[in-house]
Amino acid sequence: MALLIHNGTVITWETPNRVIEHGAVYIEGDTIREVGDAQTLAERYPQAERLDARGQLIMPGNICAHTHFYGAYARGMAIPGPAPKNFPEILQRLWWPLDKSLDAEAVRFSALVCLVDAIKHGTTTLIDHHASPNFIDGSLDVIADAVEQAGLRAVLCYEVTDRDGPEKAQAGIAENVRFLRAAKARPLVAATFGLHASLTLSEETLRACVAAASGLETGFHIHVAEHEADEEDSVRKTGKRVVERLEAHGILGPKTIVAHAVHVNAAEREILKRTGTWVSHQPRSNMNNGVGAAAIDTMAQEGIRLALGNDGFSNNMWAEWKAAYLLQKVVHRDPRLAPGDLIARIATVNNARLASSFFAQAVGELSPGAAADVILVDYKPFTPLNAGNLPWHILFGFEASMVTTTIVAGRVLMRDRQLLTLDEGQIAAAARDYAPRVWERYNYHVQQVLAQ
Repeated sequence: MALLIHNGTVITWETPNRVIEHGAVYIEGDTIREVGDAQTLAERYPQAERLDARGQLIMPGNICAHTHFYGAYARGMAIPGPAPKNFPEILQRLWWPLDKSLDAEAVRFSALVCLVDAIKHGTTTLIDHHASPNFIDGSLDVIADAVEQAGLRAVLCYEVTDRDGPEKAQAGIAENVRFLRAAKARPLVAATFGLHASLTLSEETLRACVAAASGLETGFHIHVAEHEADEEDSVRKTGKRVVERLEAHGILGPKTIVAHAVHVNAAEREILKRTGTWVSHQPRSNMNNGVGAAAIDTMAQEGIRLALGNDGFSNNMWAEWKAAYLLQKVVHRDPRLAPGDLIARIATVNNARLASSFFAQAVGELSPGAAADVILVDYKPFTPLNAGNLPWHILFGFEASMVTTTIVAGRVLMRDRQLLTLDEGQIAAAARDYAPRVWERYNYHVQQVLAQ
C-alpha cells in the first residue's frame, strides 16, 4: 500500500531538523520513501492514496524511553494507612503490593488502557518495564499481543527481583530469555533484559542474569539511584555505589538503559559516559515521588546519552518535555538550566537513536528508509515557526489534544481523533469492571505490609 500525506508542514526531526512548509511524506508499506514538497510528490506518485493534513503539522510519532504499563490500576486507588513519607514506603505500600495483584487479565487491561492513551497522545514507540510476580511466565506475550492489537511499537522486558524469593527471581530471568527469543518474530515488538533495581538484587541473582543474557545480544533495563536508599543499600552490601556495582557485573553498555540516575555522583557519571549507557529521565515521576532532580544539564555537558521517559505517567510526552524544562529551573533557581533545545534534543534525536537500536530501521524521524510512524498535530502558530524556535513552540504552545491522527508502520491507528484499532469505551468499561478484583488483592497485600 502507498500513502501520501500532504498539504501540511513537515517536521522531520532529522539532524539537523528540517521544517518543510507545503510538505508531504510518501509511504510505501511500513516505510517512508520520500519527504519533500507536496506538489512535487503528488506529481511523482499520482496513484498513492491521499491523506490530507489540512494544514496541520506532519511529525514523527513521540517516543517514551521508560514506562510501566502495569501501573495503570493505581489510578484513583487509595493507599491504606498514613501517607507514605518517602520513596521506599511508596514502593512497599503502593507498587509492590499492586504488582503482586496482577493476573493475566489485569496485565492485559493495564497494557490496553495505556496503549489507548499512547495512540491518543501521538506516542508511537514505548519502552516498557514490567512486573507481575504472581503471573510471570507468558506475561510479556500478553503485553506484546496487546501492542500488536493496538498497532503501536514497543520494547518489553520483565523486571527481575529478589523481593519475592529465589524461585520467582529465576522465573523472571526465564521470562526475559524466552521473550528475547520470541520477540524476533514480532516486527513491532522488541525485547531487552529487565532488572528491578540494585536494592532488590543480590550478587548471586545479578550474576545469574548476566549469564542468562550471554549470547542473546541484549542490554539491560534497570532503575538506578532513583532514591538515596538504592545507593545506601549497594554500599552496605558490596562496598560499591550502584553504577560501580553494575559495571563490575558487566551490566552497563550502549544497549543498557538506566532509569532515573537521580543520586549518582561524579564518578558514577564518568562510568555511564565511558560505557555509553543510556540514562532515562522521568521528571514528573521524580517530582511526584519527591526523590529529587537528576543533573541532566551536567550529564549532557559530560556527554552522557540522555533519553526521556514517563515512568507510567500519561503518554503525553510533551507534558514530560515541559516538566523537564521547568524542574531544573525551580530546583536550582536558575532559569538558564534545561534550555528548550536541550530538552528537544533529548526527547527527539536521543529517544529516536535509543528506540532505533531495537528495530531494523530508524524510528523517530521522517526520512527515506525510516519507519512510517507519523502523527498529525493541529497546531496553528501565531508567530513564525522554524527549526530554530520549534522547541519553544512545543514547550509553550503544544497540547496533547492537538494530536488528530496517529500512524505506525504505515497503518492509521487514529484518524481525526477516531481510534481505529482499539475501542476505547469497551476497553475502559472492561478494565473498570475488573478493577475491584485487582484492588481487593492489592488491599490484602498492603495489609500484610502494614501488619509488619
